[in-house]
Amino acid sequence: MRQQRAEVLPVSLPPRGLNREQAAAYIGVSTSLFDEMVKDGRMPSPKRPNARTVWDRLKLDRFFDRLPGDEADQDDDDWETQV
Repeated sequence: MRQQRAEVLPVSLPPRGLNREQAAAYIGVSTSLFDEMVKDGRMPSPKRPNARTVWDRLKLDRFFDRLPGDEADQDDDDWETQV
């Protein structure tokens, strides 16, 4: 019986390329919202090795970092100064 790709890698080494469902789950949104975000440029376009469509996990991280909503980080800094 053939092992699935995820089982081939050690747990400490997440896959670099994610399919659409995995990429959406990775950033915490539905696949339909993920598709919208790719279309409007908030998320990166996929790579296409042969017939596969995969998203680069590291590129997803960079695009995710650019999303609005980091105001909470400023609150974290205030908390540290109060401790």
